[in-house]
Amino acid sequence: MEPQHSLNLTRQQQLQRFVVTAAQMTQVESRLFAAGMPVAALMEKVAGLLVDRIQALYDSSKSIGVLVGSGHNGGDALVVARELHLSGYEVLIYQPFTKMKELTASHAQYAASLGIPFVDRVTLLDRCDVLIDGLFGFGLNRPVEGALAEAIAHLNLLPCPILSIDLPSGVHTDTGAVLGTAIKATHTFCLGLWKRSFLQDSALAYMGKVELIDFGLPLSDIVAVLGESPEVQRVTSEGAIVHLPLHRSSTTHKYEQGHLLLVCGSRQYLGAAILASSAARASGVGMLSIAVPESLRLLLVSQIPDALVFGCEEGTNGEIARLPDEIDLERHDAIACGCGLTPQARFVVQQVLASDRPLILDADGLNILASLGTSLAERQAPTVLTPHPGEFKRLFPGLLEGDRILAVQQAARQSGAVVLLKGARTAIAHPNGSVWVIPESTPALARGGSGDVLTGVMGGLLAQGTKRGTEVGAIVSSAAWWHAQAGIAASRERTELGVDASTLVEFLIPTLQSLTNQAS
Repeated sequence: MEPQHSLNLTRQQQLQRFVVTAAQMTQVESRLFAAGMPVAALMEKVAGLLVDRIQALYDSSKSIGVLVGSGHNGGDALVVARELHLSGYEVLIYQPFTKMKELTASHAQYAASLGIPFVDRVTLLDRCDVLIDGLFGFGLNRPVEGALAEAIAHLNLLPCPILSIDLPSGVHTDTGAVLGTAIKATHTFCLGLWKRSFLQDSALAYMGKVELIDFGLPLSDIVAVLGESPEVQRVTSEGAIVHLPLHRSSTTHKYEQGHLLLVCGSRQYLGAAILASSAARASGVGMLSIAVPESLRLLLVSQIPDALVFGCEEGTNGEIARLPDEIDLERHDAIACGCGLTPQARFVVQQVLASDRPLILDADGLNILASLGTSLAERQAPTVLTPHPGEFKRLFPGLLEGDRILAVQQAARQSGAVVLLKGARTAIAHPNGSVWVIPESTPALARGGSGDVLTGVMGGLLAQGTKRGTEVGAIVSSAAWWHAQAGIAASRERTELGVDASTLVEFLIPTLQSLTNQAS
């Protein structure tokens, strides 16, 4: 996805796309300190912003327990404790470390001089209304063990909210892995730039509600470390909308708006074909052709009357045996194959793989690809693979071990395809190493048929984007973002239990209309 240079973007909108590793965050901060920003001054600034947020959430009638580590994260926590104490809050400090960085030790000394109580047993925090976690910052890379692990386990059982500074203590900054044990935060204030752990499925149960605290890192320093087009980016609303085919010439016609071929369905899985076709229609694609088993053709025509529906020869289990000669693959701008096919439809997958059209493979299309052992390197057009974790493991055995971002990046490089790894934080990787992650979603999408809707939307956008010359990774990212936003909007109105796949399709256009109105 191209970098966003628009002068209309606010600082916050620009910051939202950046994602850093621990090493990159260290480099950005080092530039700040080298330019003359005192560490102590930055600590005061960050703590002041945190105090503002905490005071907005909880008034001074609440008692606050503050967990203090030995590094600068602990220093931030101590300044927060001091300012809350001076604002009239009852504050208790739990500091399990004896050796601390010099600045952190100075803040601890001053906090004690103000009469803020320090407690030596974590159980003495049990009566607190709120806990603030400042044990570990973004540099932690060793397991949390022993007495401290026991203390964290105890704190996680308390009924009070826990607010983590930067990230929950015990969560690895890059991979999101839990290092032995970790704080289960109610709310996490990520400092300066989003860390990769916020985009890793494994960390989400520990993050709670998340928000970015902008403490003024110069954009020039961020770009100097990450580049104008960082290798890993969060997909933002502004970035996704700009790649959608929302503006058309007044003299356009249907063939200029893309022609998609959906190869889908079987006697067992008619619903998958209907869902994918309905979503493709919602994408605005100019022409939609659908290849289904002959026995389903009239049923699909009744459901999607504006599509060209081709009946295909069937196998013994009601699967598509082959595409008919009347379907000329070269007449289509994109092909999406796999929804409801069944594993028996091997030959039809081989047919579309042999075409020179941009191709999306999903569901049984992916399982068949894994069983064929076919290399995608010989394809003359882009290929998009959309696996869930189980399908990913079959396609790329050994890659999905802890770090989803790294795994999908390696899969794209290995296969030469754009790979979309589904999950709570869907990640999309391009063979050149670029990765885009959808930063929000909803468990409402954990329903049968949701993936068929995504394939239909993506297929329609790919057909249109091919006509416009839009980069494939940008198309896939925008499709996944739109799909997630529709799920979020539907869950707000229908609850997380009420978003079936048909409902999700109904929310696609209203959601896009609402989001584009907000952006304009």
